[in-house]
Amino acid sequence: MAYLERGPQSGACFLCLAHADAGTSPDLVVWRGRSVFALLNAYPYANGHVMVAPYAHEADLDAVAEPVAVELMSAVRLAIGALRIAYDPEGFNVGANLGSAAGAGLGAHLHLHVVPRWSGDTNFMTSTGNTRVLPEALDDTARRLRAAIERESEPRSEEPS
Repeated sequence: MAYLERGPQSGACFLCLAHADAGTSPDLVVWRGRSVFALLNAYPYANGHVMVAPYAHEADLDAVAEPVAVELMSAVRLAIGALRIAYDPEGFNVGANLGSAAGAGLGAHLHLHVVPRWSGDTNFMTSTGNTRVLPEALDDTARRLRAAIERESEPRSEEPS
């Protein structure tokens, strides 16, 4: 897997790199909006683990402009809808770790996690082996989610009252 062999790139922000270079292999970016984008987590907790981030390198949720914050939440909703189409999960974990004390691995660039969940989806490999097992390659996940995002983004016809 090329993304693992490449390793960290000179301490640069991986979200800024993903935003700037859509041609990385595999391309983890699954959606781009006006001021935010969604990408797969390269080290996911579950298949379909998505992160949504603003293009701007900003650490604090309360520091982004209101339209960016609104688009950020709209993108989380889009990701949830697409994950429902692609994977039919039983639930979701959605959240952000703001600051290193909150567990942020990358505290300098705001991002929200959307993790699809199923009953019994954690096992001994994660809890005792400190290893995650994913049955699907990231490029396959990206293809599935892009197709689902396209379906989820289609205009819905309004039902007559």
